[in-house]
Amino acid sequence: MMETCNPPENELSPFGILSILTITGTECIVGIIANGFIMAINAAEWIKNKTVSTSGRVLFFLSASRIALQSFTMLEITFSSTSPRFYNEDVMYDTFKVSFMFLNHCSLWFAAWLSFFYFVKIADFSHPLFLKLKWRISRLMPWLLWLSVLISLGYSMLLSNDIYTVYCNNSSIPSSNSTKKKYFTKTNVVNLVLLYNLGIFIPLIMFILSATLLIISLKRHTLHMESNATGCRDPSMEAHIGAIRATSYFLILYIFNSVALFLYMSNIFDINSSWNILCKFIMAAYPAGHSILLIQDNPGLRRAWKRLQPQVHFYLKEQTP
Repeated sequence: MMETCNPPENELSPFGILSILTITGTECIVGIIANGFIMAINAAEWIKNKTVSTSGRVLFFLSASRIALQSFTMLEITFSSTSPRFYNEDVMYDTFKVSFMFLNHCSLWFAAWLSFFYFVKIADFSHPLFLKLKWRISRLMPWLLWLSVLISLGYSMLLSNDIYTVYCNNSSIPSSNSTKKKYFTKTNVVNLVLLYNLGIFIPLIMFILSATLLIISLKRHTLHMESNATGCRDPSMEAHIGAIRATSYFLILYIFNSVALFLYMSNIFDINSSWNILCKFIMAAYPAGHSILLIQDNPGLRRAWKRLQPQVHFYLKEQTP
């Protein structure tokens, strides 16, 4: 078992706290707006048609989890920056960390299912198992989404068992009659690594397999078209390329986010160090960045956003004195 102990030796100045809250708050607000837009469009379709497409259902779950994640991120960063005594109480510290991991895992699982769904619907394979999955995926997806919630909750609850222990001691400040509280967080790094990797292993494998098989399907489709002399661009190829691009974007973003999340959860760096602050910025930026890319790559969401832009511009113009 490895343990790390990181007393916050350097307290942030009011300007430093304000800068962190401003940057992360802006990232989170952008993410909440983007995910709120995705969620509202799919909810409107659900209400209007009394049903929603499978991809719309997954996007709804993904957006809802990210709105919760980014709202909780703002809350967690606010308390850790402005009220360290409250934040570092054992119960509160465990609650923040476990909740944070649960929402991250839910977001990862939902995004993995979205990528998997695109692969099943777009890829062209003749294997009987794939054809059977292609036919049943829409009926299976609601059950898979709720199963992901239960899996994420189970992994997150395991994190509360002997992973974090917060200590507090008083040390005198030179030339002062007051005392300064320093918080020490002992982390069972071995258990954290095992649980963290188990939690993200299956979704990441799903992403990698989906992207790889989509590339194989695209290559086969391209060779088939070239042999038939029908050109190299058609709706099927565009769908392949769009799905591969969306999956690749998410993989790149999530690699950065997963590294930042693990470093932040393991308490390797001092809570006020520049590295720890950078991890906070990355974790706040990842859901916002991927959601914006989803809007750009989804034709329906892109059209809805273009229709909404003039109304937003008119509203902002009316609000300008």
